[in-house]
Amino acid sequence: MATEPLASGRLRFDNFELDVRAGELRRQGVRLRLRGQPLQVLEILLEHAGDVVTREELQSRIWPADTFVDFDHSLHNAIARVREVLGDSAENPRYIETLPRRGYRYIGPVDHAQAPASAEVSGDAQKVVSLPASRKGKIRLAVVVRAAILCAGLALGLVAWMLWRSVRAKPVAAAPIRSLAVLPLSNLSGEPSEEFFSDGMTDQLITDLAKVGSLRVISRTSVMQYKGTTKSLPEIARELNVDAIVEGSVIRSGQRVRVTAQLLEARTDRHIWAETYDRDRGDVLKLQEDLAAAIAQQVRAQITPEQQVQMGRTRAVNPAAYDAYIQGELYFTTEFTKPASLRKSQHLFEDAIRIDPGFAPAYAGLAHAYIFLAYDGAMPKERAYEAATRLVAKAMELDDSIGETWDAQGELKAQFDWDWDAADRAFSQAISLAPSYSCAHEDRAILLASLGRRSEALAEIANIDQLDTSFSSTQSESVVYFELRNYGELIAAGKRGLILDPRDSSQHYYLGAGYEGTGRFQEAIAEYQKARETSDDPRLAVALAHAWAAVGEKGKAERMLRGLEHNAAAMASPYTVATIYAGLGEKDRALESLQKVCREKSLGVGWIRSDLLLDSLHSDPRFQDLLRRAGLT
Repeated sequence: MATEPLASGRLRFDNFELDVRAGELRRQGVRLRLRGQPLQVLEILLEHAGDVVTREELQSRIWPADTFVDFDHSLHNAIARVREVLGDSAENPRYIETLPRRGYRYIGPVDHAQAPASAEVSGDAQKVVSLPASRKGKIRLAVVVRAAILCAGLALGLVAWMLWRSVRAKPVAAAPIRSLAVLPLSNLSGEPSEEFFSDGMTDQLITDLAKVGSLRVISRTSVMQYKGTTKSLPEIARELNVDAIVEGSVIRSGQRVRVTAQLLEARTDRHIWAETYDRDRGDVLKLQEDLAAAIAQQVRAQITPEQQVQMGRTRAVNPAAYDAYIQGELYFTTEFTKPASLRKSQHLFEDAIRIDPGFAPAYAGLAHAYIFLAYDGAMPKERAYEAATRLVAKAMELDDSIGETWDAQGELKAQFDWDWDAADRAFSQAISLAPSYSCAHEDRAILLASLGRRSEALAEIANIDQLDTSFSSTQSESVVYFELRNYGELIAAGKRGLILDPRDSSQHYYLGAGYEGTGRFQEAIAEYQKARETSDDPRLAVALAHAWAAVGEKGKAERMLRGLEHNAAAMASPYTVATIYAGLGEKDRALESLQKVCREKSLGVGWIRSDLLLDSLHSDPRFQDLLRRAGLT
């Protein structure tokens, strides 16, 4: 019993509505993620509600003969995807019934539109005109001759067309897929408390795909902005500059996890592949690995033997440990600048290790948490260094193929040991293991810029731009341009960062430094003042005083610096003390503080050679000797 679309081009059934023209399925007004071939299958079944739609009919309408795909596999996946979105079951169907070896039938309720009335035959058309027998014979002969000629012409045309096609026609090759984005997987468990799990699965799938060297995979921080978006896939693809999109859903029930994913060509929204994975909760890592491998195979990405070995090391993990780990990762990746969130991630990583001592990624995560707690001054440097070093060693012992572990090793070597060569090797190894791991590219870019290796640092910036469009990448770019004294690009990066977070003090500072470096001192003063509105970092006051001195407000600048000097003994950073004395023109005391910086290997001072606040010291031989001993020349 076929049903016609409503005049508006919509098919309504139960609490769903299929907008045929827009190619969208909604449930109670909320758009659902169903596109490509699964959507086409649903449309055909609804059009023939109550009737059997054979496999051959579906194939002829959606997978024509010149489409080079595994039809059985594609149809199975399309039906599975439709059932998942509708909340249907193959065993107890409410909407779609399977007729083995025949086809499928829509059996649910449907709001039928009024079928168009059959065209009535006009009275004139029903009249029979009588003709003489002789004329009837002539007409019949003429009709036969003309039909014969027409058939001959059609036959010749068909032969000619087939010959031309056999010689000239070639299958149109699909556009190669060299880049993709994994959109946030939907939580279909029906419980908001499970949202962290679907987000964590998204993150881990991106992590696994980032290991495929021939594929550019957009970072998690860039794709999470599209969670719950109403933007179309082609629109998202244009914004992220990718060839393909992976989207899907996660259901966790009891001890089982089901993930359904589909791969779509971004430019056309064409369905390429879909699959459902159903595993025990303890095998969730293997599930993710299999899913990543299947996607890599579908886009014909080249996986090296080393990468195959990496992807084959997966072990079972205690489900509670995995939950703690992915929650720790979410706190760390989204709020790594907030000590309170870093503490939460620390405790969650510690829980993961306590529950499953053999789970290597948790050790790498905890090492990063300690490192960033030290950066924020929330943990003594020595304690963080000792703990993180021990954790990295344990992670390496368990599994030395994790890019995050090597990135943590690079941070320790660069920021705590000032062993620049070892740091570069560690960051490079992290990138080798996970070429799309944007954090490792960011850390290496900052290291190279601090060493003055301009072209290599800019090459890493180009890599970052292809992988990450989030605030984190913009922050790293600002640091790199600051270290390279590339003030024009620093201004642009600072403005981009402030679009993403208008109140971020560091981006106001970098923008101010860019203005000061190009001689736009009044604009620099305005940005430094904005930076101080949201941060009490004394370095911002030193920068403001430096800009005041540049515009002739030397008395005002000195009063501010003298006020800071009185509190210098209480300051944790000898580097900031050095900038104060440099601003006051007291070179001996400034250089004495910098000597302390080098002895203690203070954190976060890789830009010592390029900081505007220390420009007055550059001509002093003692400053140049200090740079040489620190390995920064």
